[in-house]
Amino acid sequence: MLFVHELGHFVFAKRAGVLVREFSIGMGPKVFSYVKGETKYSLRILPIGAYVNMATDDCGIYELKKGKLYGIKQESGIISDIYFKTDDRETIRLNDYELSEELYITGTNDNDEYVRYDVSVTAIIHKEQSSLQIAPKSRQFASKSVFARFMSIISGPLFNILLALILFFSIALLIGAPTNEVLIQGVIENSAAEQAQLHANDKLIGINNTVYTTANELIMKLQASADKEVILNIERDGTKLDIPITPVGENGVGKIGIMTSLVYKEIGLWGAVKSSFVEVKRWIGLIIESFRMLFTGKVGMDDLAGPVGIFQITSDAAKAGFISLMNWTAVLSLYLGVFNLLPIPALDGSRLLFLLAEGVRGKPIDPQKEGFIHFVGFAFLMLLIIAVTINDITKLF
Repeated sequence: MLFVHELGHFVFAKRAGVLVREFSIGMGPKVFSYVKGETKYSLRILPIGAYVNMATDDCGIYELKKGKLYGIKQESGIISDIYFKTDDRETIRLNDYELSEELYITGTNDNDEYVRYDVSVTAIIHKEQSSLQIAPKSRQFASKSVFARFMSIISGPLFNILLALILFFSIALLIGAPTNEVLIQGVIENSAAEQAQLHANDKLIGINNTVYTTANELIMKLQASADKEVILNIERDGTKLDIPITPVGENGVGKIGIMTSLVYKEIGLWGAVKSSFVEVKRWIGLIIESFRMLFTGKVGMDDLAGPVGIFQITSDAAKAGFISLMNWTAVLSLYLGVFNLLPIPALDGSRLLFLLAEGVRGKPIDPQKEGFIHFVGFAFLMLLIIAVTINDITKLF
């Protein structure tokens, strides 16, 4: 999912002509990397993130010093490589240079003659064991139009939503589309469901004689009915029954103590397309509602899952079967996409807000102020990840 997210950023940055220095999956020390074209592709040891490193005004990393001798590789007066080690190469004692817009170097050559060379837009500066391709202003992310930058940023979350569409489409083709019925797979002991004498293989059809559009709406109605009696409309062995039950409230969420699965029906190709969009729309609604419950205090830290918790849930989904894993992957991909669109500093949503403000104002926000805001947001997210990870580990014991 992180790969798909960053792939969205990568593809649209490339389309805009931005120099992408690195495409990395994972964080921390590098495990493996290779270079193709202008970009280094890396796999890093910590599976908690990913990034696309787009070029900025960073030639200062390998700042050239006037009066110093550098090795060069040039053809027809155009320099393609600049070396900190002269070795047996053609050299230039640097007098002046500009590697952002005008792209030139002046100095004296091996014959102590004054020379001026143009520098290729893809020129590479070599320093000891490392090298860096220069990033002229035309290749920098900040130099692109507001629209191009907006698309480069929003494409990450959109690719996650696209992945979910593809997965839900595949599931619909394989097993059909979910109906508005819920099948009870099991009843928890000493629960409200057991007291109401609900059985495995009962079908939940509606609540209070209302048939809901989707099964999740039915479940959400139960969750919203904490400590309030409702009438469950069920079907048992072809017979329809109305059973009163009172969901037990836990942190404001009603629970009756059942394990459920959705009832599916076979559909064709076009039906699978429609089903995938319906599922994405439905789950986005549920995700937004879950964020609302989080921000309003209806759910707490114990209801959050970090990397450890997500690993455990993914493991359980994999054990339940390939379809279950596909469904969980689709849902998690949507969470990643929607979460990144929230206007929280350091997330894509916050960067999109800054771009919208730039479009309205006609000039960008002070980069230092924007950078500080994103730094604070990133620090907050790291603290949140640490907190929920500790919570996850505590739950294991």
